[in-house]
Amino acid sequence: MPNGKPAGVRCVQLDDDNLCRLFGKPERPQVCGEFSADKDVCGDTRDQAIILLTSLEEDTHSG
Repeated sequence: MPNGKPAGVRCVQLDDDNLCRLFGKPERPQVCGEFSADKDVCGDTRDQAIILLTSLEEDTHSG
């Protein structure tokens, strides 16, 4: 996503299992590599992570 990923839009690099197709590759965006999956951001489970991250995106959406 050359212009960044807009809030609420699924990343085009996620596969059907929600795994990053660019993980470990040099073309992976810097922001993704620097993301830290802290408990405050991602909770304890995958389901909690989706809820919390979606909420963060909605709260920070500028449009």
